[in-house]
Amino acid sequence: MKIKLTYWIVALGLLAGCFHDNRSAVEIGNERQILHIGNGSEPSDIDPHITTGVPENHIQLALFEGLVSKSSATLDIVPGVAESWLVSDDGLRYTFHLRKDARWSNGDALVAEDFVWSWYRALLPSLGNQYAYAFFGIKNAERFNKGEITDFNLVGVKALDNHTLAVELVRPVPYFLELLDHHSMDPVHRATIEKFGAPGDRGTAWTKPENFVGNGPFMMKEWVPNKVVAVKKNTFYWDEQSVKLQEVHFYPIDKAATEERMFRAGQLHIIRQLPTDKIAHYQTNHPEVYRFYPNFTTYFYRFNTRRPPLDDRRVRQALAYAIDRQQIVERVTRGGQPAARSFIPPMQTGYRSSASMPEDIERARELLVEAGYPDGKNFPTLTILYNTDEDHQKIALVIQQMWKKALNIQVKLENQEWKVFFASQRTGNYDIVRGSWSGDFYDPKNFMDVFRPDNGNNRTGWANAEYEALIQQAEQTSNQAERFALFQQAEAILLADAPIMPIYTYTSNALVAESVQEWHNNIMDYWSYKHVYLDSGATSAARKP
Repeated sequence: MKIKLTYWIVALGLLAGCFHDNRSAVEIGNERQILHIGNGSEPSDIDPHITTGVPENHIQLALFEGLVSKSSATLDIVPGVAESWLVSDDGLRYTFHLRKDARWSNGDALVAEDFVWSWYRALLPSLGNQYAYAFFGIKNAERFNKGEITDFNLVGVKALDNHTLAVELVRPVPYFLELLDHHSMDPVHRATIEKFGAPGDRGTAWTKPENFVGNGPFMMKEWVPNKVVAVKKNTFYWDEQSVKLQEVHFYPIDKAATEERMFRAGQLHIIRQLPTDKIAHYQTNHPEVYRFYPNFTTYFYRFNTRRPPLDDRRVRQALAYAIDRQQIVERVTRGGQPAARSFIPPMQTGYRSSASMPEDIERARELLVEAGYPDGKNFPTLTILYNTDEDHQKIALVIQQMWKKALNIQVKLENQEWKVFFASQRTGNYDIVRGSWSGDFYDPKNFMDVFRPDNGNNRTGWANAEYEALIQQAEQTSNQAERFALFQQAEAILLADAPIMPIYTYTSNALVAESVQEWHNNIMDYWSYKHVYLDSGATSAARKP
């Protein structure tokens, strides 16, 4: 660990241009408006139409802008590329008026047809966009994505002129504006993508820094795999005068302890998750840099229902019933996380889960007997898969021990780097896998959609006709109380069938240097780098233990 930490500090010094400067990267960054952020894992890609991970989204928020954006202070919808919009009385037609000064990072004008083509690409069946379902409220979008029609002119999105975009829905979608801020609906530069392949090709060279064209407040500067992704100010951005940062550097550091040491050494302005054994120290001794707040994210395990014995509901239930969630959050995560016995986190809009996952070891043992594995006899050895991270490993170890003690079964643990881990999930190459789901918009439907049979984020192989029917019924009503009641019924089915095992609801335990201004805590971990700036007169991030 010491060798790796030294490597990162030297690397950061070089990247900041301060190898012969006694000041830290943070101090020089404050002076030059260069923000240094710990970003967890190495991003799998930055193409907004194919990624699903949080590390990727952190970078995409700097590089792309949709029709609308969010205020990181309030999470209210604010204008993005569209400076205004009109909604019909029946809620089925949206008309967006685009900014005449909107530009791509190469200087090209950004026009309404760019959104039409981008959404065509995002919905191409060949691209395999796992968030394609986000578009399904748009007329004929689902039919196009599923190959039932091939003429995109039939889809309800039209460029009326260069600066007017019309969208027609099949039903009112109360959260439609929030969806438009999701990365899957971001515009992409057609000429650049087609230069390096077909629209439906994944992983082409268009995202390399030397080729990249985006429309956000920043543009790609450098991507050194497993070291740094650096973005720089986009001088063609329509609101360029509001952007104070010159650069943002994202570092793929998957060990929380390493991030914390780098923060303390003045090499990072922000780390998003403290090691559990450091939380009390910062709470007590350095509250000026410590940030704690709830998060709209659930940590859970997926069960691969295509693989025996996990194709047996009784086995899945036994595993889910035999863990002690409270012990996990009190003794392992220790970050103020609430234990989760349902999938949807508590919401301030009035939704509350009506069902919960039981914790009942005796019933779990009975279920294993019913499934043909009395006292764990002849139960095959399963593997828990998780992406490389100390906290994920600790949780897996405790669950391994709980299952051994309660059910007398053996499980193995396996960790994989982020890209490989993501590919294993996509291809179903796992038994049990760590998962998390962060709300993309503040509505229970965002969580319920995940486990629909055609959703690319399902990844469990589970499908339930009654569950699907309830969600479809909820889509047809605008009455909030009725919608919530239907989602409660659907969530109860999900918990009873147990293709997943909820474990806890996330909290954020972050460190933010005092020099960082306009970095707002919010439940969705949404930050607009556009408004962030660094106060060179503030106290350094460097801290002594």
